[in-house]
Amino acid sequence: SMAVVDNLEALLAKGTDNALLRFGLANEYLKLGQLEQAIGHLKRAIAHDPNYSAAWKRLGKALADTGRMDEACAAYESGIKAAEEKGDIQAAKEMRVFLKRLQKQ
Repeated sequence: SMAVVDNLEALLAKGTDNALLRFGLANEYLKLGQLEQAIGHLKRAIAHDPNYSAAWKRLGKALADTGRMDEACAAYESGIKAAEEKGDIQAAKEMRVFLKRLQKQ
């Protein structure tokens, strides 16, 4: 909801900035259908934590949903690498499926 977004944006404005906050904001923007906003926050989440496989997965989907297929594939590839390094096998498996689907299009 916009209320949640406003609360999170207020935290950001006060100087709290971390991967979790950015991921939370991105998810709220995704629910509101504001993909560009979400993409910006997901990129910041990953800048804070390059191994954040859930953020890579959301980023890949958001980019694909806005028609940026090359960027989406690159995000999934990075996400798969991050997930594997972390031992997050499930996330890696899911992103592989999404990546294959995009490459077929």
